[in-house]
Amino acid sequence: MSSALEQDPSLKLPAPSRGDRGGNLGLARNLGLVIALVVLCVVGLITAGDRFASTDNLLTILRLAAVVGVVSIGMTFVITGGGIDLSVGAILALASVWATTTGTQDMADSIGWIAMVFSALLVGTCAGLINGLLVAYGKVVPFIATLAMLASARGLAEVIADRKTQIIRNQGFTDFFDAEPLGIPVIVIIFALVTVAGWFLLNRTTFGRRTFAVGGNPEAARLAGIKVQRHTVYLYALLGLTCGIAAVMLMSRTTTGSSTHGTLLELDAIAAVVIGGTLLSGGRGTVVGTLFGVLIFTILTNVFTLNNLSTSTQNVAKGVIIVVAVLLQQRIANRKT
Repeated sequence: MSSALEQDPSLKLPAPSRGDRGGNLGLARNLGLVIALVVLCVVGLITAGDRFASTDNLLTILRLAAVVGVVSIGMTFVITGGGIDLSVGAILALASVWATTTGTQDMADSIGWIAMVFSALLVGTCAGLINGLLVAYGKVVPFIATLAMLASARGLAEVIADRKTQIIRNQGFTDFFDAEPLGIPVIVIIFALVTVAGWFLLNRTTFGRRTFAVGGNPEAARLAGIKVQRHTVYLYALLGLTCGIAAVMLMSRTTTGSSTHGTLLELDAIAAVVIGGTLLSGGRGTVVGTLFGVLIFTILTNVFTLNNLSTSTQNVAKGVIIVVAVLLQQRIANRKT
Protein backbone atom coordinates (compact mmCIF):
# COMPACT_ATOMS: atom_id res chain seq x y z
CA MET A 1 0.00 0.00 0.00
CA SER A 2 2.73 2.47 0.94
CA SER A 3 4.64 1.73 -2.28
CA ALA A 4 1.58 2.52 -4.37
CA LEU A 5 1.20 5.84 -2.61
CA GLU A 6 4.87 6.65 -3.10
CA GLN A 7 4.85 5.73 -6.82
CA ASP A 8 1.78 7.82 -7.65
CA PRO A 9 1.82 11.30 -6.06
CA SER A 10 -1.77 11.86 -7.22
CA LEU A 11 -2.88 9.34 -4.58
CA LYS A 12 -1.67 11.54 -1.75
CA LEU A 13 -4.24 11.82 1.03
CA PRO A 14 -5.59 15.33 1.66
CA ALA A 15 -4.27 17.14 4.69
CA PRO A 16 -6.61 16.74 7.68
CA SER A 17 -6.70 20.51 8.15
CA ARG A 18 -9.16 21.19 5.34
CA GLY A 19 -12.16 21.54 7.59
CA ASP A 20 -12.95 24.13 10.21
CA ARG A 21 -9.36 23.70 11.40
CA GLY A 22 -8.01 25.08 8.13
CA GLY A 23 -5.58 27.50 9.73
CA ASN A 24 -5.20 31.04 8.42
CA LEU A 25 -7.21 30.25 5.29
CA GLY A 26 -10.18 29.04 7.35
CA LEU A 27 -10.00 32.05 9.64
CA ALA A 28 -9.87 34.45 6.70
CA ARG A 29 -12.80 32.73 5.04
CA ASN A 30 -14.93 32.83 8.19
CA LEU A 31 -13.91 36.42 8.84
CA GLY A 32 -15.20 37.34 5.39
CA LEU A 33 -18.51 35.67 6.20
CA VAL A 34 -18.74 37.52 9.51
CA ILE A 35 -18.10 40.83 7.74
CA ALA A 36 -20.82 40.02 5.19
CA LEU A 37 -23.21 39.17 8.02
CA VAL A 38 -22.44 42.42 9.84
CA VAL A 39 -22.93 44.44 6.64
CA LEU A 40 -26.34 42.83 6.10
CA CYS A 41 -27.33 43.61 9.69
CA VAL A 42 -26.24 47.23 9.27
CA VAL A 43 -28.28 47.48 6.07
CA GLY A 44 -31.24 46.00 7.92
CA LEU A 45 -30.91 48.53 10.73
CA ILE A 46 -30.62 51.45 8.31
CA THR A 47 -33.50 50.43 6.06
CA ALA A 48 -35.91 48.83 8.55
CA GLY A 49 -34.83 50.26 11.91
CA ASP A 50 -36.60 48.85 14.97
CA ARG A 51 -38.56 46.38 12.87
CA PHE A 52 -35.31 44.61 12.04
CA ALA A 53 -33.71 44.96 15.47
CA SER A 54 -36.71 43.72 17.46
CA THR A 55 -36.54 40.50 19.43
CA ASP A 56 -39.55 39.13 17.56
CA ASN A 57 -37.82 39.65 14.23
CA LEU A 58 -34.62 38.01 15.49
CA LEU A 59 -36.62 34.95 16.55
CA THR A 60 -38.35 34.97 13.17
CA ILE A 61 -34.97 34.91 11.43
CA LEU A 62 -33.80 32.01 13.58
CA ARG A 63 -37.01 30.05 12.99
CA LEU A 64 -36.67 30.50 9.24
CA ALA A 65 -32.99 29.54 9.36
CA ALA A 66 -33.58 26.44 11.48
CA VAL A 67 -35.17 24.15 8.87
CA VAL A 68 -32.82 24.92 5.98
CA GLY A 69 -29.93 25.06 8.44
CA VAL A 70 -30.40 21.49 9.68
CA VAL A 71 -30.55 20.19 6.10
CA SER A 72 -27.49 22.29 5.20
CA ILE A 73 -25.48 20.66 7.98
CA GLY A 74 -26.20 17.25 6.46
CA MET A 75 -25.47 18.59 2.98
CA THR A 76 -22.07 19.79 4.20
CA PHE A 77 -21.07 16.19 4.93
CA VAL A 78 -22.20 14.89 1.54
CA ILE A 79 -20.52 17.66 -0.46
CA THR A 80 -17.34 17.41 1.61
CA GLY A 81 -17.36 13.69 0.81
CA GLY A 82 -17.45 14.45 -2.92
CA GLY A 83 -21.19 14.00 -3.53
CA ILE A 84 -24.31 16.11 -3.91
CA ASP A 85 -28.01 15.59 -3.20
CA LEU A 86 -30.85 17.24 -5.13
CA SER A 87 -33.60 15.30 -3.35
CA VAL A 88 -33.54 16.79 0.16
CA GLY A 89 -36.68 18.88 -0.32
CA ALA A 90 -38.64 15.91 -1.66
CA ILE A 91 -37.38 13.65 1.14
CA LEU A 92 -38.49 16.26 3.69
CA ALA A 93 -41.95 16.37 2.06
CA LEU A 94 -42.25 12.58 2.06
CA ALA A 95 -41.19 12.36 5.71
CA SER A 96 -43.72 15.04 6.73
CA VAL A 97 -46.55 13.32 4.85
CA TRP A 98 -45.70 9.88 6.21
CA ALA A 99 -45.54 11.21 9.76
CA THR A 100 -48.94 12.88 9.51
CA THR A 101 -51.00 10.11 7.91
CA THR A 102 -54.09 8.99 9.80
CA GLY A 103 -52.42 5.70 10.70
CA THR A 104 -49.30 7.36 12.12
CA GLN A 105 -51.34 9.89 14.09
CA ASP A 106 -53.57 7.12 15.46
CA MET A 107 -50.42 5.36 16.63
CA ALA A 108 -49.23 8.62 18.17
CA ASP A 109 -52.52 8.90 20.06
CA SER A 110 -51.90 5.44 21.50
CA ILE A 111 -48.19 5.46 22.34
CA GLY A 112 -47.30 9.16 22.27
CA TRP A 113 -46.35 11.87 19.76
CA ILE A 114 -42.81 10.53 19.61
CA ALA A 115 -44.16 8.00 17.08
CA MET A 116 -44.62 10.82 14.58
CA VAL A 117 -41.06 12.01 15.14
CA PHE A 118 -39.62 8.50 14.83
CA SER A 119 -41.62 7.94 11.62
CA ALA A 120 -40.23 11.10 10.01
CA LEU A 121 -36.65 10.27 11.02
CA LEU A 122 -36.97 6.70 9.76
CA VAL A 123 -38.40 7.72 6.38
CA GLY A 124 -35.72 10.38 5.89
CA THR A 125 -32.89 8.02 6.82
CA CYS A 126 -34.19 5.22 4.57
CA ALA A 127 -34.48 7.59 1.60
CA GLY A 128 -30.94 8.83 2.20
CA LEU A 129 -29.78 5.21 2.51
CA ILE A 130 -31.26 4.40 -0.90
CA ASN A 131 -29.44 7.39 -2.40
CA GLY A 132 -26.19 6.22 -0.84
CA LEU A 133 -26.58 2.65 -2.10
CA LEU A 134 -27.32 3.85 -5.64
CA VAL A 135 -24.28 6.14 -5.64
CA ALA A 136 -21.79 3.88 -3.84
CA TYR A 137 -22.69 0.40 -5.03
CA GLY A 138 -24.90 1.09 -8.04
CA LYS A 139 -22.25 3.45 -9.45
CA VAL A 140 -24.96 5.94 -10.41
CA VAL A 141 -23.76 9.54 -10.70
CA PRO A 142 -24.95 11.44 -7.57
CA PHE A 143 -26.71 14.05 -9.70
CA ILE A 144 -28.78 11.40 -11.51
CA ALA A 145 -29.43 9.19 -8.46
CA THR A 146 -30.69 12.04 -6.32
CA LEU A 147 -32.64 13.58 -9.21
CA ALA A 148 -34.49 10.26 -9.51
CA MET A 149 -35.13 10.31 -5.75
CA LEU A 150 -36.42 13.89 -6.03
CA ALA A 151 -39.07 12.82 -8.52
CA SER A 152 -39.90 9.55 -6.77
CA ALA A 153 -40.14 10.91 -3.22
CA ARG A 154 -42.23 13.92 -4.25
CA GLY A 155 -44.51 11.69 -6.31
CA LEU A 156 -44.92 9.16 -3.49
CA ALA A 157 -45.73 11.98 -1.07
CA GLU A 158 -48.45 13.20 -3.45
CA VAL A 159 -49.90 9.71 -3.74
CA ILE A 160 -49.95 9.12 0.02
CA ALA A 161 -51.47 12.53 0.79
CA ASP A 162 -53.76 12.43 -2.27
CA ARG A 163 -52.43 15.93 -3.01
CA LYS A 164 -54.06 17.19 0.19
CA THR A 165 -52.56 18.95 3.20
CA GLN A 166 -52.66 16.72 6.29
CA ILE A 167 -53.40 18.52 9.56
CA ILE A 168 -51.62 17.51 12.77
CA ARG A 169 -54.23 16.82 15.40
CA ASN A 170 -51.96 15.43 18.15
CA GLN A 171 -51.96 18.08 20.86
CA GLY A 172 -48.90 16.68 22.61
CA PHE A 173 -46.77 17.15 19.50
CA THR A 174 -47.99 20.71 19.05
CA ASP A 175 -47.52 21.64 22.70
CA PHE A 176 -43.96 20.31 22.82
CA PHE A 177 -42.71 22.09 19.71
CA ASP A 178 -44.60 25.31 20.47
CA ALA A 179 -42.76 25.64 23.77
CA GLU A 180 -40.09 28.33 24.21
CA PRO A 181 -37.71 27.43 27.05
CA LEU A 182 -36.00 30.64 28.25
CA GLY A 183 -37.78 32.43 25.41
CA ILE A 184 -36.04 30.35 22.71
CA PRO A 185 -38.22 28.30 20.30
CA VAL A 186 -37.68 24.55 20.45
CA ILE A 187 -36.83 24.33 16.74
CA VAL A 188 -34.05 26.91 17.22
CA ILE A 189 -32.65 24.80 20.07
CA ILE A 190 -32.75 21.74 17.81
CA PHE A 191 -30.91 23.67 15.09
CA ALA A 192 -28.21 24.67 17.60
CA LEU A 193 -27.80 21.09 18.84
CA VAL A 194 -27.55 19.70 15.28
CA THR A 195 -24.96 22.35 14.40
CA VAL A 196 -22.79 21.55 17.43
CA ALA A 197 -23.11 17.81 16.82
CA GLY A 198 -22.25 18.28 13.13
CA TRP A 199 -19.18 20.38 13.93
CA PHE A 200 -17.94 17.81 16.43
CA LEU A 201 -18.56 14.88 14.08
CA LEU A 202 -16.78 16.54 11.15
CA ASN A 203 -13.79 17.97 13.03
CA ARG A 204 -13.18 15.80 16.08
CA THR A 205 -13.90 12.23 15.00
CA THR A 206 -12.51 9.55 12.72
CA PHE A 207 -15.73 9.75 10.72
CA GLY A 208 -14.95 13.37 9.87
CA ARG A 209 -11.36 12.63 8.89
CA ARG A 210 -12.56 9.85 6.62
CA THR A 211 -15.08 12.22 5.05
CA PHE A 212 -12.31 14.67 4.13
CA ALA A 213 -10.19 11.83 2.76
CA VAL A 214 -12.99 10.32 0.66
CA GLY A 215 -13.91 13.71 -0.79
CA GLY A 216 -10.31 14.74 -1.43
CA ASN A 217 -9.10 11.56 -3.14
CA PRO A 218 -11.29 8.42 -3.04
CA GLU A 219 -8.60 6.14 -4.46
CA ALA A 220 -6.00 7.26 -1.92
CA ALA A 221 -8.58 6.84 0.82
CA ARG A 222 -9.25 3.29 -0.37
CA LEU A 223 -5.54 2.47 -0.39
CA ALA A 224 -5.31 3.89 3.13
CA GLY A 225 -7.83 1.31 4.31
CA ILE A 226 -11.02 3.38 4.29
CA LYS A 227 -14.17 1.60 3.11
CA VAL A 228 -15.07 4.32 0.63
CA GLN A 229 -18.35 2.83 -0.59
CA ARG A 230 -19.64 2.12 2.89
CA HIS A 231 -18.64 5.58 4.08
CA THR A 232 -20.45 7.18 1.14
CA VAL A 233 -23.63 5.32 2.14
CA TYR A 234 -23.24 6.62 5.69
CA LEU A 235 -22.95 10.20 4.41
CA TYR A 236 -26.17 10.05 2.40
CA ALA A 237 -28.00 8.30 5.25
CA LEU A 238 -26.83 11.07 7.59
CA LEU A 239 -28.22 13.68 5.21
CA GLY A 240 -31.49 11.75 5.06
CA LEU A 241 -31.63 11.81 8.86
CA THR A 242 -31.22 15.59 8.90
CA CYS A 243 -34.05 15.81 6.35
CA GLY A 244 -36.21 13.84 8.76
CA ILE A 245 -35.32 16.20 11.60
CA ALA A 246 -36.09 19.20 9.39
CA ALA A 247 -39.43 17.61 8.43
CA VAL A 248 -40.41 17.42 12.11
CA MET A 249 -39.39 21.06 12.57
CA LEU A 250 -41.41 22.20 9.56
CA MET A 251 -44.39 20.13 10.72
CA SER A 252 -44.25 21.91 14.05
CA ARG A 253 -44.10 25.33 12.37
CA THR A 254 -46.99 24.71 9.99
CA THR A 255 -48.91 22.01 11.98
CA THR A 256 -49.22 20.16 8.65
CA GLY A 257 -47.68 17.50 6.49
CA SER A 258 -47.70 18.26 2.78
CA SER A 259 -46.21 17.02 -0.47
CA THR A 260 -45.35 20.66 -1.25
CA HIS A 261 -43.10 21.08 1.79
CA GLY A 262 -39.43 21.69 1.02
CA THR A 263 -39.88 22.92 -2.54
CA LEU A 264 -36.48 24.15 -3.83
CA LEU A 265 -34.97 23.48 -0.39
CA GLU A 266 -32.08 21.67 -2.08
CA LEU A 267 -31.03 24.88 -3.84
CA ASP A 268 -31.03 26.88 -0.60
CA ALA A 269 -29.06 24.18 1.21
CA ILE A 270 -26.44 23.81 -1.52
CA ALA A 271 -26.12 27.59 -1.79
CA ALA A 272 -25.58 27.98 1.97
CA VAL A 273 -22.94 25.23 1.96
CA VAL A 274 -21.08 26.76 -0.99
CA ILE A 275 -21.24 30.27 0.47
CA GLY A 276 -19.85 28.84 3.70
CA GLY A 277 -16.69 27.67 1.96
CA THR A 278 -17.26 23.96 1.37
CA LEU A 279 -15.77 22.94 -1.98
CA LEU A 280 -18.23 21.49 -4.49
CA SER A 281 -15.44 19.21 -5.67
CA GLY A 282 -15.14 17.72 -2.17
CA GLY A 283 -12.28 17.36 0.27
CA ARG A 284 -12.90 20.55 2.23
CA GLY A 285 -15.90 21.42 4.35
CA THR A 286 -16.84 23.65 7.23
CA VAL A 287 -19.90 23.47 9.45
CA VAL A 288 -19.20 26.92 10.89
CA GLY A 289 -19.09 28.37 7.38
CA THR A 290 -22.37 26.62 6.54
CA LEU A 291 -23.97 28.19 9.61
CA PHE A 292 -22.86 31.63 8.44
CA GLY A 293 -24.08 30.87 4.92
CA VAL A 294 -27.55 29.96 6.22
CA LEU A 295 -27.73 33.11 8.35
CA ILE A 296 -26.57 35.32 5.48
CA PHE A 297 -29.29 34.07 3.14
CA THR A 298 -31.97 34.16 5.84
CA ILE A 299 -31.12 37.72 6.93
CA LEU A 300 -30.94 38.79 3.28
CA THR A 301 -34.46 37.44 2.72
CA ASN A 302 -35.68 39.09 5.92
CA VAL A 303 -34.25 42.50 4.98
CA PHE A 304 -35.79 42.29 1.52
CA THR A 305 -39.15 41.31 2.99
CA LEU A 306 -39.13 44.14 5.55
CA ASN A 307 -38.46 46.59 2.72
CA ASN A 308 -41.23 45.13 0.54
CA LEU A 309 -38.84 44.12 -2.24
CA SER A 310 -39.96 41.44 -4.67
CA THR A 311 -38.87 37.82 -4.49
CA SER A 312 -37.45 38.25 -8.00
CA THR A 313 -34.99 40.83 -6.68
CA GLN A 314 -34.13 38.49 -3.79
CA ASN A 315 -33.37 35.67 -6.23
CA VAL A 316 -31.13 37.92 -8.33
CA ALA A 317 -29.18 38.92 -5.21
CA LYS A 318 -28.83 35.29 -4.13
CA GLY A 319 -27.62 34.32 -7.60
CA VAL A 320 -24.95 37.02 -7.57
CA ILE A 321 -23.76 35.93 -4.12
CA ILE A 322 -23.50 32.29 -5.21
CA VAL A 323 -21.50 33.15 -8.34
CA VAL A 324 -19.10 35.36 -6.36
CA ALA A 325 -18.62 32.59 -3.78
CA VAL A 326 -17.83 29.98 -6.44
CA LEU A 327 -15.37 32.33 -8.18
CA LEU A 328 -13.61 32.92 -4.87
CA GLN A 329 -13.46 29.15 -4.29
CA GLN A 330 -11.83 28.64 -7.68
CA ARG A 331 -9.32 31.38 -6.98
CA ILE A 332 -8.40 29.82 -3.63
CA ALA A 333 -8.13 26.35 -5.20
CA ASN A 334 -5.88 27.65 -7.99
CA ARG A 335 -3.68 29.46 -5.47
CA LYS A 336 -3.26 26.25 -3.42
CA THR A 337 -2.46 24.29 -6.60
